[in-house]
Parts: sequence; C-alpha cells; structure tokens
Amino acid sequence: MKITKWKLNNIPIKHKLVALLLFITIIPAIVLSLLIAVTVERVIEDQVTENTLQLIGQVNKSIEYYAGNMQNVSYLLSFDPEVEAFLDGKRTEEGEYSIRQFMQRLTTLYPEVAGILAVNSKGEAVSNELYAQPDWDLAKEDWYKQAVEGAGIFKMIGRPKNRSITSHVHYSEEEVVSVVRAIVDPDTKKVKGVILIDLKIRVIAEAARNINTGKAGYLMVLDEAGRPIYSPEPSLLKGVPVERFKAKKAGSFSSIINGEKRQFIYQNQPFTNWTTVGVFSTQESVREVRTINFFVVCFIFLIFFIAITAAYILSNSMVRPIERIISFIQKVDAGDLAVRYRDSRRDEIGMLGRSLNRMLMRIEKLMMMNKVQEQQKREAELRSLQAHIKPHFLYNTLDTINWMARKQKAYDVAEVVESLSTLFRIGLSKGHDIISLQDEITHIKSYLSIQKARYKDKLHYTIHMAPEVENASVLKLVLQPIVENAIYHGIKERRGPGHVRISACEENERLLLTVEDDGAGMTEERLEQIRAKLASVQTEKTMQKTDFGYGMMNVQARIQLVFGSQYGIQIKSLRGAGTKVVVVLPLNHRLTGE
Repeated sequence: MKITKWKLNNIPIKHKLVALLLFITIIPAIVLSLLIAVTVERVIEDQVTENTLQLIGQVNKSIEYYAGNMQNVSYLLSFDPEVEAFLDGKRTEEGEYSIRQFMQRLTTLYPEVAGILAVNSKGEAVSNELYAQPDWDLAKEDWYKQAVEGAGIFKMIGRPKNRSITSHVHYSEEEVVSVVRAIVDPDTKKVKGVILIDLKIRVIAEAARNINTGKAGYLMVLDEAGRPIYSPEPSLLKGVPVERFKAKKAGSFSSIINGEKRQFIYQNQPFTNWTTVGVFSTQESVREVRTINFFVVCFIFLIFFIAITAAYILSNSMVRPIERIISFIQKVDAGDLAVRYRDSRRDEIGMLGRSLNRMLMRIEKLMMMNKVQEQQKREAELRSLQAHIKPHFLYNTLDTINWMARKQKAYDVAEVVESLSTLFRIGLSKGHDIISLQDEITHIKSYLSIQKARYKDKLHYTIHMAPEVENASVLKLVLQPIVENAIYHGIKERRGPGHVRISACEENERLLLTVEDDGAGMTEERLEQIRAKLASVQTEKTMQKTDFGYGMMNVQARIQLVFGSQYGIQIKSLRGAGTKVVVVLPLNHRLTGE
C-alpha cells in the first residue's frame, strides 16, 4: 500500500489533473445517461398512464350519465299517482294499464332502458317488458331485499342472477345490468315497494369501445364486488385481489397473469361504485426512450474528446502559478520574511499568494509583539514580587497589632484586626486562584465580622454549608463582592435591622453559592439592566465600572473566563422584599498545575 501511495504522490500534478478531469467528466456522463433513460421511460409511462386515466374518466362519465338517467326514471315513476296507488296496495286494471303506458313512454325516451318493473310490498308487480312467474312473491327476491336495505337509495346491483323474471324481448343475463331503488313512505319510513330497471349492456360496451387508449389493451368495467360488468375479452382478474382496485380512487399496478406481466390502470366511479379498468401488456417498447439513449451515447463521446482538450489547458493554467507559489515559499523557508508574492491573478491561486503575503506581515507583527510581551512579562513578574512583599508585611503587622490589643485587653479591636488579617491571608492564598470552599467561607466570615463591628445590631447574618460540598473547590473571592452589595445596597437602605443568608449546596452536579438579603431590593427595570450588563461580560474590555459596583462584574468575568459562559451569576430581586444572588460553579473543579 505504501509503494502504491508513493508512486501516486510522485505523479506530476498536471497528469493527476488530466486524469481527474476525465474521471469527473466521463463517469457523471455515463451515470447521467442511465438516469435519463430511466427517468424518461418513467415520465413517458406516467404520461401514458395519466392520459389513459383521462380516457377512463370519459367512460365513467358516460356510465354515470346512463346511471343518472336510470335514477331519474325511478324518481319519475315514484312521483306518478298511479304508481303511488299501486305501491299502496290499491291495484286496479285501469291503473296498471296507465302504469304500463307510462313505462313504455319512459323506455321510448330512454332507449338504453331494457325494461322497468314496479313491485309493491305484497310482491305484486307491474311492468311494460318484464314478467314474473305466476303466483310468485317477488318480495322474496334477492334484488328486492338489496333495494330494501338501501332504504330509498338508488343502487346498481350488476348483472341479474337467478331472477324469477322473464323479458318480453328475452334479454339474457349477459345483456343487461339491474338497478333498484326502494320507495319509502316519507311519514312512516316504511318501504312501500321497489322499482327495478334493466340497463342495456351495449351502451356501456359502446362507451368503452369508442375510447382509443393509445396502448395495445382494452377496457373493462367491474361492479362493486369486483365482478365483470363488461369485458371484451375473458377476464384476467382471477388472480388479482379486488382490494387492489379499492385502495385509491384511481391508480395503477402490475401483476403477472398466466405467466405474462400485465399493467392495470383503474378509476372508481363514486356514483355507481363501479370500477373501470384498463388492461395492458408491459412488454411494449417506447421508441422515444431508445432515440434519447442514442443521443446520450453520442453526447458521452463528444464530452470525452472535449474533456481531454480542456483538461490539458486547465492543468497547464493551474500548474504554472503553483510552481511560482512553491518558489516563493522556498524563499520564505530560507528565512527571507521580506519577500512578497507579486501577481495580479484573481483566481484562488492569486488569493493564496495574497494570503501568504498577509500571513508574513502578521508573522512579523507577532514577532514584534512577542518581544514587547516578553519585556512586559518580566516587568510584571517584578511588580508581582513587590506586591507579594507588601501584603506579607501588612498582615504580619496586623498580627502584631492583634497581639498588642489583646495585651491591652481591647478584645473588640483584636477581633476586628484578626478578621482583617485572615481576610488578607486568604485573599493572598499564595497566588492560587482556586481555593477550598471552607477557606472561601472563612474569608467571608472574616469580612462579615468586620462589617458586624461597624453596623452592630443593624446587620445579622447566617452561613450554611451542606455536608456534601464541604470538600469542594471554588474560584477565590467570589462571595465578598456579592455580600458587599447585599450590605451596601440592601441592608443599609432598609429601615431597621437586616439579615444576610449565605448557603452552599449541590444541584445537578453543580455548586450553588447563594447570597440572599431582606433589604430594599430593586425595581424590575433596574434588575433587567443589571442582568443585561452581567450577560455582556465576555472579555476584560466590557468589564468597566458600573453604577452598581465593579465587584460583581469582576466576579462574572473571572468565572466565565475560567469555567465558560454556562456558569456565572444569577440574580433575582423584588422591590421592598430583598435580593437573591446565586453563583453557579462547577463542582470540585481544580485548575491544572495547582
């Protein structure tokens, strides 16, 4: 593997670019040709399917037109007074003669009607073309029961089967389809009778045969149960579940019938609940796809020759400026930082050269800044040594004053001096930024002891530290500025004595230091101003003195600088009820090197 990589790395960039350009040109062209072939074939097939669905829709409209006519015939009959009297059981010869004449006129008006039959609830019938067997109760017929179940709704029941009815013209069961509608009394909601109408199959066949599908197939019409109403050829649906035609209002699918793959395009009729299906063979070839594939292949060869020429031209235009960049970098590597890349190119290589120029300028500037910082560092170390000497001398002197005060039995003075000495000692902390929580609590106790000596009974305080955080480590001097604000802006501003509560606990693997007072508090507007200023503390540049004190800004900046922006100070306050400040720190966080 290493030998192959070594050989590849030694191939000139010019040759690599030529090979790359040919690869990224030819491969996509081949893939594109395959995608075009598949996509075009699918698009054409979808268009043919859509056109077929539109033609099927025309057949459905014709069928629904005839079905609507049958429904109109049933309505006209139900509104006829003679028919109403017959259905009510008032049977007369004159009335039946009038009904037959009316039915004859309707079949003349609607030639697609093969016969009309009206049956009352007693099973008695009257018709112009249809005749029942003598002494047979037609109310027991299956079609009559289906009409009764429809409760007055017009229903297409398909081809007649096992009926005790004969036709004057002797239409066979294969030549007609039956529609029924129950006549319901509007007052009692009882079925008074049923009207049966036979529709000639030939009108459906003519509507389906007159449609040119554009494919070598045919159309067939299925009833609600999936049985063929019309089919010019033997049905191929024995192996196809009827549910596939009911999944959607319209669609298409393929299925293997008798060893041959067939495509079925169907559309449901909402009025009749029938389905018109187009049956086609999927072996038909699409000439347009073949023509497109031929042009795509020609396009690939054309792209191949163009790509070779373009690859050599582009590689030369890229390699020459790269060689100039290499020569420029070699001079820089030799130590000549004053050299500059000279070119007016506006492409990426020109941008690279100008970026190298800016980088060299920054390097020179950084080198100068490094020299200045080294000098400032040495000066800071000297000032730090002097600053350490002064605090040591100061709290040693305070210890001497404490000893002398106790000798003179001035214990109150001694206590304040001792607290001040402890305050300075912990504040120094041998130069460490992270101290134990116990030292921080000791520091704040010393500070509060000094403030207690000043404010006497006006100031009260309590300190509670949960046992689970006793060994925690914290950033030093985070509580003193907050407690100072609680005293000067809270307790001092209220009437009567005030109380400061300090607590430390653990929550969600974080250390929470809480300082809460019952002082004057602040307004909502003032609180939002403080929160906004605390949120803006990101660098030392924003850590400017504010009208609510430099201390809290300093604490917020130090916490976010050391631990990140997810930690810091949270503040709540209510005017006249006090202020609560929570310092959120990581639990047991220690700085490296301490």
